[in-house]
Amino acid sequence: MTEIAIVLGTRPEIIKLSPVIRECERRNIDYTLLHTGQHYSDSLDTVFFKQLELPVPDYNLEVGSNSQGKQTGEMISRIEEKLLEEKPNVLVVQGDTNSVLAGAIAASKLDTEIAHVEAGLRSFDREMPEETNRVLTDHVGDYLFAPTEQSADHLLSEGIPEDRVHVVGNTIVDAVQQNSNLARQKSDILNKIDLKPGEYFLLTAHRASNVDNTSRFSSLLSGVSDAAKLFEQQVIYPIHPRARNTLDEAGIEVPENIRIIEPQDYLDFLTLQSETELIFTDSGGVQEEACILGIPCVTLRDSTERPETVEVGGNVLSDINSESITEKADKMYGKEGDWENPFGNGKASIKIIEHIPSES
Repeated sequence: MTEIAIVLGTRPEIIKLSPVIRECERRNIDYTLLHTGQHYSDSLDTVFFKQLELPVPDYNLEVGSNSQGKQTGEMISRIEEKLLEEKPNVLVVQGDTNSVLAGAIAASKLDTEIAHVEAGLRSFDREMPEETNRVLTDHVGDYLFAPTEQSADHLLSEGIPEDRVHVVGNTIVDAVQQNSNLARQKSDILNKIDLKPGEYFLLTAHRASNVDNTSRFSSLLSGVSDAAKLFEQQVIYPIHPRARNTLDEAGIEVPENIRIIEPQDYLDFLTLQSETELIFTDSGGVQEEACILGIPCVTLRDSTERPETVEVGGNVLSDINSESITEKADKMYGKEGDWENPFGNGKASIKIIEHIPSES
């Protein structure tokens, strides 16, 4: 019987749970690491464990890509099997992916408590599948680890008992602090792709709402390109497989000043974020990392579940048309990154483990 089972399945989960895994190691807590395989490309996940010096998962379910229902259903079934084998006291999940929802549902039907890391985030956009995942997970969770007071208020306003809610900060701060040292030691990405610090913008776009729709994706690329031209900057775009598929299938023409590169491992991507002048993204995790690193960010979405990044002045929302993107880029470009980090002091993982009952 293990004390803690940790379920993860995507790059952000690996990154944000890495400090929790390290804290379990430091305290000699008996844990089981269960990888759903939601990201089915080795370049998007397996290499992360090696580079971040994390233990190999005890199980890899290799679920891979599928429709929302089939993927989540298969995960629930396979996670349940492993929980029945391992009999953990607590299942830890992080964020808002299908892996998170599947783990929460499987554990809620068994004698296993649920700890949700990064609980209470709300975009209030029910068209986002992630919103459904995070809300349902919070409402079956036993230990809800909110990154900020605002996130905790969301939980309390939904009638969740106060004794389940703990404000601990965000483990992304722990991860950025711990992994920045590794990045300095291991990453040579700027030399590899012939870049100089401060002489490029960085783009990430992978959400279905942005890249599955051909006209919307084309508009996004054109808008980012136009904004970059205004400042005479090139754009580096580490492309996600989902976006690559749309480009290839639809034959979308990529503007000349947008340079597409392959997906990067976390340490190289952390370096790219640290040395850019401006980030365009539709990723929640990148919004957080940009805010922590002091890099101005333009989020290519109508809403965000990280409103704290906007409130402190590190982030701004934009429509995907050229006029809006250019206007928002002009607002953020050259902004000093001296805003207050709203996500804690880098000790979230310690607080999380301290709140989970241990037999050790």
